[in-house]
Amino acid sequence: QKPEEDQGIVRLGYVDGMPCWIHPRPEGEDEIVPVKGVVEFHHVDFGYHAKHLILKDLSLRADQGKKLAFVGATGAGKTTITNLINRFYEIRKGSITFDGIDVRLIKKDDLRRSLGIVLQDTHLFTGTIRENIRFGNLDATDEQVVQAAKLASAHSFIERLPQGYDTMITNDGASLSQGQRQLLAIARTAIADPPVLILDEATSSIDTRTEKLIEKGMDALMEGRTVFVIAHRLSTIRNADEIIVLDHGMIVEEGSHDELLEKQGIYYQLYEGMFELS
Repeated sequence: QKPEEDQGIVRLGYVDGMPCWIHPRPEGEDEIVPVKGVVEFHHVDFGYHAKHLILKDLSLRADQGKKLAFVGATGAGKTTITNLINRFYEIRKGSITFDGIDVRLIKKDDLRRSLGIVLQDTHLFTGTIRENIRFGNLDATDEQVVQAAKLASAHSFIERLPQGYDTMITNDGASLSQGQRQLLAIARTAIADPPVLILDEATSSIDTRTEKLIEKGMDALMEGRTVFVIAHRLSTIRNADEIIVLDHGMIVEEGSHDELLEKQGIYYQLYEGMFELS
């Protein structure tokens, strides 16, 4: 069930350009704590219906600047985990914390502002390329827009367009390729400068050259942030700090790429092509 009301009290603010949690204090000044980006699940149960749990007693920790990748078949719970971090749904049991703060205590809008999301399906609105990138941070300068595009490896293709950054986008970016739309999505997320990233890293139907650009942009975007990756192809997550293999809402294996190969369990069989991710 979606929460009817946001009861959060902790807010997101910026001090000298750095994101901070602002804890209100009834007496005296508010407590201000820098955002780190440590996300933890504590014995979480979740199901869209009470009789059918998708996640069962799930516990995990993503430390500041670490990259966690989720592997598993369709329905294993990968996307559900990222939806719960955003509080798109409420958990049935346990807790989820962000820097030790229960996410239910954080204002929902502020919680979501601290999270950057790049999805496989990219949506652009009618307006210029500059406006589409700036949507990630409406206060961004033109220079910051260009810097975000460069970080995302989008600047070169934008410069080749007839009107460059002032090129109009219509029909959800129909005049652009899928890869170009995804590069713009990365730039939009980069300009928001979130401490935590959620990436659906599928790059199907994209040519090899564009895929390399997207991977380069993703790598630059992930630098220094806490990252959750929903993995579709195991070759793209070899450098994850921790790979979590899910099956029917439970963690069945976890470790680095090399550690999991050494175990010769489910991940090994997936990687060697003995099993397929459906």
